[in-house]
Amino acid sequence: MRLCFLVEEHYRHDGMPNEVIGQLTAWGHRVDVVRPGGSLLRMTEAVDAGAHDAWVLKTVSGGPGLTLLEAAAAAGLTTVNDARSIRGVRDKALAAAIGRGRGLPLPRTYAVARPELLGEIPAAEYPLVVKPADGSSGRAVHLVSSPERLEALLPALAGEGMLIAQPYVPNSGTDIKVYAVGGELFATERCSPLHPDPSVRERRVPLSAEVAAIAAQVGAVYGLDLYGVDVLLGPDGPVVVDVNDFPSFRQVPDAAARVARAVLDLARVGGPASAAPVTLPYTLPLSIPAQAAAQIPAAAGDAV
Repeated sequence: MRLCFLVEEHYRHDGMPNEVIGQLTAWGHRVDVVRPGGSLLRMTEAVDAGAHDAWVLKTVSGGPGLTLLEAAAAAGLTTVNDARSIRGVRDKALAAAIGRGRGLPLPRTYAVARPELLGEIPAAEYPLVVKPADGSSGRAVHLVSSPERLEALLPALAGEGMLIAQPYVPNSGTDIKVYAVGGELFATERCSPLHPDPSVRERRVPLSAEVAAIAAQVGAVYGLDLYGVDVLLGPDGPVVVDVNDFPSFRQVPDAAARVARAVLDLARVGGPASAAPVTLPYTLPLSIPAQAAAQIPAAAGDAV
């Protein structure tokens, strides 16, 4: 197969996706790497409809790679993940509206185009978590304790574009990151970006049935095949606080080979696997009981 990987400068030296590219090459596949953030893009010539079996995106939110991926999708080419699905999670305001509307346990979310408009949020909602709607990798995430603290923070928020704000979910200071690849789910525990603690190392943890059901539902709701879900274990149960397309897959066993196989499978079927009915149960470290599995939509074809 011949594949095109769109890789932002930010990930030039990262294991993900370089190890995946290396694995695919070792298996005899041809991988062309395009760095959209560091290249002159001839957009009217960039997409050759017959050149690649699939296009794969690994770029930062807000980067130019998604535009190129969407151009490939518009030409009828296979993209990983689905280009529309990526747009749906990279805009965190849009992701919140889609997810809450489809029954995912997300916090109430406010969105503003200018940071001073956050002052209209009722004081009863504090403390708030404020972050850019197109943020990634924990960039510019703030825990705001009061309206007075928000006022002092406004200059720092001025250049961040659209912002979202959500009521803070009390938690232990760690969150659960669930990675989905090739129909399997893997859970890790890591330090929350709001409570940095260098002594807390990311590690594999057992995946509870409740969190597994939510993570599987995330893929169906957003139409994603390769993704990560950040979950906080709050006082009222698990809460989804972020969804990432094509994450790092840290701590996933044989991650490069698993992701490479998933990319090839998607390329072979000629479209996102999430367009087909979801088959349950998923292959999980811990199986999903029937009552949890029943919460997952039977098909992802109606995903937004």
